[in-house]
Amino acid sequence: MSPAQLMAAAVILPAAGAVLIALADRWPNVRETATLATAAGLFGITLSLLPAVLAGERPGLAVLEMLPGIAIALRAEPLGMLFALVASGLWFVNSVYSIGYMRGNDEPHQTRFYVCFALALTATMGLALAANLLTLFLFYEMLTLVTWPLVTHHGDAEARAGGRVYLGLLLGTSIGLLLPAIVATWAFAGTLDFTPGGILRDAGLPGAAVGALLALYMFGIGKAALMPVHRWLPAAMVAPTPVSALLHAVAVVKAGVFAVLKVIVYVFGVQTLSEVRAADWLPTVAGFTILAASIVALRADNLKRRLAYSTVSQLSYVVLAASLLVPLSIAAAALHIAVHAVGKITLFFAAGAIYTAAGKTEVSQLAGIGRRMPWTMGAFAVGALSLIGIPPAAGFFSKWFMFQGAALAGHWVALAVLSVSTLLTAAYFLPIVHAAFLRAPPPGEPEHGEAPWPMVAALTITAAATLALPFLAAVPLALARAIL
Repeated sequence: MSPAQLMAAAVILPAAGAVLIALADRWPNVRETATLATAAGLFGITLSLLPAVLAGERPGLAVLEMLPGIAIALRAEPLGMLFALVASGLWFVNSVYSIGYMRGNDEPHQTRFYVCFALALTATMGLALAANLLTLFLFYEMLTLVTWPLVTHHGDAEARAGGRVYLGLLLGTSIGLLLPAIVATWAFAGTLDFTPGGILRDAGLPGAAVGALLALYMFGIGKAALMPVHRWLPAAMVAPTPVSALLHAVAVVKAGVFAVLKVIVYVFGVQTLSEVRAADWLPTVAGFTILAASIVALRADNLKRRLAYSTVSQLSYVVLAASLLVPLSIAAAALHIAVHAVGKITLFFAAGAIYTAAGKTEVSQLAGIGRRMPWTMGAFAVGALSLIGIPPAAGFFSKWFMFQGAALAGHWVALAVLSVSTLLTAAYFLPIVHAAFLRAPPPGEPEHGEAPWPMVAALTITAAATLALPFLAAVPLALARAIL
């Protein structure tokens, strides 16, 4: 297939898979086989598109012209390619995990779960390959809508309340802030097509106008979870753990920081923002989010809540690095999307395995659990070390470039934030690992072993990938360097 056909297939295949999954409702084995086959096919299609992008091609596909000069269109470029590889690769592993989790916990509405998951990947691939702001906005909104049933999966009062916060904040920010920013960009520049150097490069806007427009974009992209528009993320933790993994690693939050990077690089342009100093405020907001979320995570006893606020913090690493506006920090921001995805999905997989096998949800309940669930807690330790930034785990890889980028930019506040947040991350993860392996379980606790094997297999794979990624870094590094 040609690159244009591969892009179309990457968006259409998950939607077609959703139809097959729905038709197989009465046959769980067939339904789950369709899920795995669709996920594997999507990853294969994404890999097939990679050589053209690495060779410098930027294939495009016009789908539908809605107004003169405004079309739904796709284009493969390095940043989108990196995001597409992460999302499509982790979908397969998450699907394996989901089979064990959904069956092990006898969850209801399993067909709806797998259908919405596939539709979420349709939205994610469309967003990753978006050629312009209109296409990005449409798939961004689709992603919010198709993941809402996943957040409210359990259907109880808590799930409905979490779903209201999720939908209200994400739609409120996108319609109230992001959409006006897109309309203003069209008015100023006459185009919405992502442009190397920035759509607004030649718009002649004063610095104050550029800064105001940047603020609309940054807070309008609510999925990036900059404070104070972050509350949807911990509220969504009422969802089943595979959904939490989808939100934090595969699709939703990664769509947010991906969109932030696209806007900085292809809407404003790094040079434009540097010249008018319109982004000088953004490192402060990102740094505050990093530290404040880390402190909340440190105080949280519920394991998924701790992981949720860790994600809020880690997302702003991407925003902070991108806002420094030097090539090395932009590359580091792109790399952190990938390394955080692999490390954080491992941690959520472990949390779900602990709940399934032992029924435990609180950090204070985890003493000695590593002796009974060594594979699960070993994987948790690897994911934790990665997010702290300890080599050889993948998190060291992107953090090293972030520190270097901050030093090159002469941004000593960013260096301080990165240093302090690394200590805070260690403070909220290492006690869990210590208690799991070095403290005795409470007397009289019922015996249990590992979770169902698909869950253990999935978390082992992602933990291994977290350790292997720094040694297989040629492709992500090439894509990250090609962004500018």
